[in-house]
Amino acid sequence: MIPIRDSAPSRTFPAVNLSLVALNVWAFIREIIMGPGLDKFLFRWGLVPLRYAKAGMLAKLGAKLYYGPFLTSMFLHGGWMHIISNMWVLLIFGDNVEDRLGHARYLFFYLLAGVAAGLTQIWFSRYSPVPTIGASGAIAGVMGAYFLLYPMARVTVMVPLFIFFPTFEAPAFLFLGLWLWSQISSGLSLAGAGEVGGVAWWAHVGGFLSGALLLALFLPSRRQRAA
Repeated sequence: MIPIRDSAPSRTFPAVNLSLVALNVWAFIREIIMGPGLDKFLFRWGLVPLRYAKAGMLAKLGAKLYYGPFLTSMFLHGGWMHIISNMWVLLIFGDNVEDRLGHARYLFFYLLAGVAAGLTQIWFSRYSPVPTIGASGAIAGVMGAYFLLYPMARVTVMVPLFIFFPTFEAPAFLFLGLWLWSQISSGLSLAGAGEVGGVAWWAHVGGFLSGALLLALFLPSRRQRAA
């Protein structure tokens, strides 16, 4: 199922959300022009679970290369479909979450959810040498927040069926709940095998759940919203 749009209105201009999209696109363009050195770059700045399973890696790599990928991996993508699908979902759900949290809170929320997603992926695939890259973990955090903030918003969904592309509307809680279950099911089917087909399923699950849990910490009070 591919989300097309949602019905929840946004009262403020989503400056941070659009800036995140622009930064991801800029980083992807830099990847394209990098040439033969791209694989080495992705291994260096992507989040490699195996790197954190080995003792003494902090001293060997230094703090920059040890901790840095928790942030940089969120802005790297493996191909056109990877970045297009991620940015599309971020545009659909991110503006509403930013509207409710406020610009600064939304930025910190997004980054923290992305870090939580990365930690979850490391935990479930700790011996994988494959770099985890992409904004999907942080975006899953946005989806987790949307799930609680706008459960009854209508999401228009397209279902590709061979040459047919029917669309229908579903409440956000149903669409996002089914999406979460699909990620959990896919993760469980791996049976500890790490990433399959380049999809870090557990990063999605960890991001979604952390977004839902973090929402209460970042949601401004009524007095703050009225100010």
